[in-house]
Amino acid sequence: MKFTKQQAEQEHQKAAKKFSKEDLNQILKKDDELKTKFKNNKNLLHYWEDFKLLFSLIRDYSKGIYTQIPWLSIVSIGAALAYILSPIDAIPDFIPVVGLIDDAAVFAFCLRLLSKDIEDYKNWKDNRS
Repeated sequence: MKFTKQQAEQEHQKAAKKFSKEDLNQILKKDDELKTKFKNNKNLLHYWEDFKLLFSLIRDYSKGIYTQIPWLSIVSIGAALAYILSPIDAIPDFIPVVGLIDDAAVFAFCLRLLSKDIEDYKNWKDNRS
């Protein structure tokens, strides 16, 4: 079963439309659950370093430490992570082998969409050290 870039974009947009600041707070509380999902799935494990960077970005944003990013970019990251947390999505996670392919595709779409914002944050973070 293949999950196309267009499907990833559609699923990402659906999740982003209903994303709020409260949703962001809920995602920040689920860091252990997200870490487990990324570490236990080979499709997501490929994005482990990206996940850590994006989670750090939204945490810094929520604390007011890093605010040089548009809210819509935060929504995009949050929506992608919320999608990964949801067991019922385009390809339900309980389906063996293919259940998490869509999660990885949605996360990859988010990375492509926000590449400039992510690079800016990485540079900011590196310069603070």
